[in-house]
Formats: sequence, C-alpha cells, structure tokens
Amino acid sequence: MKGLFLDAVDELAAVFRHVARPGDPPMDVIERGEIRPEELPGLIAGYDFILDDHTALPTEAMRACAGLKHVIFLGTGARSYMNPEELADLGITVHTIKGYGDTAVAEHTIALMWAAARGLACMDAGMREGMWLRTEGVELTGKTIGLLGFGGIAAEVARIASGSGMRVLAWNRSPKAAPGVTFVDLDTLLAESHVLSVHLLLNDETRGFLSAERLAKLRPGAILVNTARAALVDKTAMLDALRSGHLRHAALDVFLTEPLPAGHVLTTLPNVTLSAHSAFRTPEASEKLLRMALDIACGL
Repeated sequence: MKGLFLDAVDELAAVFRHVARPGDPPMDVIERGEIRPEELPGLIAGYDFILDDHTALPTEAMRACAGLKHVIFLGTGARSYMNPEELADLGITVHTIKGYGDTAVAEHTIALMWAAARGLACMDAGMREGMWLRTEGVELTGKTIGLLGFGGIAAEVARIASGSGMRVLAWNRSPKAAPGVTFVDLDTLLAESHVLSVHLLLNDETRGFLSAERLAKLRPGAILVNTARAALVDKTAMLDALRSGHLRHAALDVFLTEPLPAGHVLTTLPNVTLSAHSAFRTPEASEKLLRMALDIACGL
C-alpha cells in the first residue's frame, strides 16, 4: 500500500514527519493548500490511499482516480468536502477520525464564549485604529450554557464550563448522561441557555438545524458559539437575529465558504467574533490526529 498526503499545509508536513514511524506504509507529501478538482486524477494516480486535510473531492473528479481505494479524512467533517456514499459506489472507502481534538476544540469554544461575552474582538479592533472602546460585558459565572449535541467535544466543554461556575444543560438526539450535566428537551435548552454552543455532526438531518424558528426560541440576548459546522445554522436567520439584537453575539470558527471572503457580511457586524476554522489546531491535537491517521493506514 502506498499513500499520498494530499495537502500538508499549516505545519502539518513537519508534524507528519515527526510522528511517522519506520513501519508505516510509504507515503509522499504535497505541501500545497489549494488543489483544483481537475488536478486530482493526475496527483492521485498510482496511490492506494490518500490523507486529506481540507481538499474537496468531488465525485466526478474522483471517478477518474483509478486504483484509489481509501480516503483518510483528517477529522470528522468529511461531508463538507466529499460525498462518502458516492465515493463508496466508486470503490473508495472514506475513513474519519474522532476524538483527536476534543480538548483543543473545547478550549477554543470556551475562549470564543468569553471573548463574545466581554466584547474582546470589538475592543481589540477599535484600539488598533486608535479608538478607546469600552464594551459592556456580561459575567458568565452562574449563567447557563446549553450544549446542542453531546459527544467528546461537548463533554470537555461541559467540564470546563462547570469548573467556571456555569450551569450546564445539554440536548442530544439519542439519550445520554454525564456527571454535572442536565439533559433537557430542545425547547428547554433554547429557552434557558445564556450561551448556546453547537456540537452536532453535519448530515442531511442536521443541515440547517438551527432554523429561524429555533433561533427565535432562544433566550433574548443569548450568545451563539459554533465550532462544529456552519451549515448547521440558517445563515440568514442568524444574521437577522444578530441585527435585531435577539442574539447578543455570535462567535464562529466555521463558515459556509472558507477561507471567508474579504468584505463578507459577517466581518461587518460588531457583535460577531471570528476565528479561521482553527479550533482543532494545536500541536498536541495535530500530532494525535496524524498518528491516528497513520495507524488507520497501517491497518488497510
């Protein structure tokens, strides 16, 4: 078995070399961030499997990738970049990796929550332009954080938030229990959360899950934090809620178009804090991620 790391950018090539072991399958590494669909057949020719960090793999382009049997996607959100079922029909199995970045994403979620609560991004931007802005922040001790979906990341968020003196509510599509977390129905979660943190997987059932109707059920003045997938939230409804003040703030790490285009409407709103899909980017998480990917490759 011979593999190709398709898009080893953002220091991932160095991490890959650090965690690779002599017994791993032979692999070549491409240190490019942008690969067009028409390039894929030529780049992938001769390889049995690929590691994919963020490159889109359209089904039509992949039809011409004869010999490829496996895609190891570096994360859980493969559906944002490919259609696993359609690739399976082509004889290509898509593997995803869970759990590698639970702590990293949870810490980033908490960081976004506090930044939103205290208006840090707005003050920082103003001071860089010579203005002395003071925002009226909100204290989160004693407030309620609601976790929309409850997997490994949400469990870490619950641990940190509970330790910060917050009440933790959660809703999950299947029954779960966790120490220090009260599981409630969806309407209760929306109505009682001062902070709503999104932790659902994206699929056909959850796309647009936070609709205008559901956003309207949020406690007025709530903070929305999304480190999961942008498509889980109705973008137009979110913008309307931000403009009206029904949402106090949105702190976002994920977007429908990435990189976020210059001048995007989200960059124009003062009650939005943005980060560049980087919640999972820590040295610790990257090392674990790539070692787990190589372990999958060893088992193919």
